[in-house]
Amino acid sequence: MHFIKFTAKLHFFRERSIMIPLKIVFLHPNKTKDFIKVKILTNSQIKEWDKYTIEKEPISSIDLMERAAQQLTEAIARRWNNQTPIKVFAGPGNNGGDALAVARLLSEKGYHIEAYLFNTTGKLSEDCETNRDLLKMCQQVSFFEITTQFIPPQLSEKDVVIDGLFGSGLNKPLNGGFAAVVKYINQSPATVVAIDIPSGLMCEDNTYNIHDHIVRADLTLTIGQLKLAFLFPENEEILGETEIIDINLHPEYLKEAQTPFHMMEKDEVASLLKKRSRFSHKGTYGHALLIAGKTGMAGASILAAQACLRSGVGLLTIHAPLRNNDILQISVPEAMIDHDYSDDCFTTATEADSFEAVAVGPGIGKEMETAEALIEQLQITSTPMVLDADALNILSLNGSWLEQIPRDSILTPHPKELERLVGTCNDTYERITKAKELAARLHVYVVLKGAWTAIITPEGNVAFNPTGNPGMATGGSGDVLTGILLALLAQGYRSGDACRLGVYIHGLAGDLAADAESQMGMTAASIVKYLPQAWKAISK
Repeated sequence: MHFIKFTAKLHFFRERSIMIPLKIVFLHPNKTKDFIKVKILTNSQIKEWDKYTIEKEPISSIDLMERAAQQLTEAIARRWNNQTPIKVFAGPGNNGGDALAVARLLSEKGYHIEAYLFNTTGKLSEDCETNRDLLKMCQQVSFFEITTQFIPPQLSEKDVVIDGLFGSGLNKPLNGGFAAVVKYINQSPATVVAIDIPSGLMCEDNTYNIHDHIVRADLTLTIGQLKLAFLFPENEEILGETEIIDINLHPEYLKEAQTPFHMMEKDEVASLLKKRSRFSHKGTYGHALLIAGKTGMAGASILAAQACLRSGVGLLTIHAPLRNNDILQISVPEAMIDHDYSDDCFTTATEADSFEAVAVGPGIGKEMETAEALIEQLQITSTPMVLDADALNILSLNGSWLEQIPRDSILTPHPKELERLVGTCNDTYERITKAKELAARLHVYVVLKGAWTAIITPEGNVAFNPTGNPGMATGGSGDVLTGILLALLAQGYRSGDACRLGVYIHGLAGDLAADAESQMGMTAASIVKYLPQAWKAISK
């Protein structure tokens, strides 16, 4: 299908090489303390939610579309006044119906509207057809229905383009004429607003999608809730800023819906925090063992140890090479030091029965004797462990070694470390899929670090973390997280609860550090510095 016809060469191209940070704006938040509002539904469930609302409210589908269009229109009107020229691109389905309804409502507010409906097959959804007929009656709207050739409008930097070509129901890449329209929009200097989801992007799996055939929006007005694909870094420049539009879909469906994906929130995480007894003592809060740091990498053990001590642990022992003794004793005087037989690196497994939790990995290196010591440590440790950094890299060298990991341990890879364990992945969706398989096979928890850090359970559930910022993209941040998780395990938190609480607090401390020191100016030590404030904030 090739229905686009250009009347002149394109002399403009919008430079989009600068990534737009994903900013989420929540409108009309659920005011209850129910955690149902943070479920992330699949594409098929989103469709079911619409149908459920239509049946149970009850409301007609065209009236539900009108309700959505009203909220979308208000969101647009808040940002641009009616002197802004609006170009609407509508597809043949319900997403196109939304766009046509928005065009009509904006015109009633005095906006100058040009609307283009792509009806190349002669088949429109019923509600799209209804909104087409209503729009035709608006004399102040310039309306064009494209059935064969499309002569595209000239788009300038003053224009706002509303993308309503395809919504969340898309299940295959765009091609032909629609792909050409997408490329035309992307090459323009206009500001692009996507309704629900940028056309061409699929809600979950975009592994085999065609990146150039997806609209690149400056603003995405998504209906109801975030889509899973919005949390993946490869889609950041596609989405622009994201605003969630609440159209009062029936809450009972969300309460009953079963989904493996959810977004953590403060109330949920705060409910995990245990109260500390007035009559407690250091033994009450566990004895943790940290195996970290070779010669030249003492900083990794220091950061992890300081974070552990700032996260409520009763006692901490650091197993480290002799040459790191002095700096550890000075930097972390609250910790005890257990010397390795080697002056330079981890070469000897240590008895683990007297510890409630063990963490290993930050800065230990990948020497052969270290790898041998790690395998022995796994074999003699029965408590859940935190495995990070070089521990994961060593385990990736031989897949059979993974079977030695104690059940309910926590693995904290960044994307590349995960791929060393599970194989190369094309995108984040595939990465999460393989991480779920790994977690199930080993019965461990995988903390896939990054923006929207994903916590993956042995049962296949995935919780995304909303705290944190790009200032945490600095050496040592992962060591801090290891220390926090170690402290929580030592205090008797279950592995899944330790992951959710630890990851959220880690990001929150990073946010507090960024507010005080700026994202550019903060370091991993800044995260440790603001851990007390983070714990204080979550305990209120």
